[in-house]
Amino acid sequence: MKRHVVSALVENRSGTLSRVSGLFSRRGYNIDGLTVGETDDPFVSRMTIAVSGDDAILDQIVKQLGKLVDVISVRELDPATCVRRELMLVKAKADERTRPAVIEIASIFRSRIVDVSPTTITIEATGDSDKLEGLLLLLRPYGILELARTGLVALDRGSLILSISI
Repeated sequence: MKRHVVSALVENRSGTLSRVSGLFSRRGYNIDGLTVGETDDPFVSRMTIAVSGDDAILDQIVKQLGKLVDVISVRELDPATCVRRELMLVKAKADERTRPAVIEIASIFRSRIVDVSPTTITIEATGDSDKLEGLLLLLRPYGILELARTGLVALDRGSLILSISI
């Protein structure tokens, strides 16, 4: 199964997220990740939706999303021509003996230490999914106590934009 990323501009109003997620559940499609946030226009939000499936499923998803009243514009983002990022906060065990090694791992991944206690370190990391998975792989032996991820956000590179069609 191939992982696809769909970007949509939607009306920023009550019920829009419910209608979009309902479309997926009615058709039996699973959402791997969903991130929604207001754009520079307070009446418009951008959704970044990660889904797994073949090209036919993706085509159906894009067409069905485009038919929803709340959806202004929608398209798949090509991994070769877009920037994808995710934010992760991870709290790891780190006592005085292991703290230097955990800090070194965070440094290797260009992450930031955002909180330290006598027994833990909280790390903020941004990057693509592979980078974040690599960080987790190296932190697991120390003990991961808590983890929060934002989900994927993505934009096309260069001058290509997803815009409001008039």
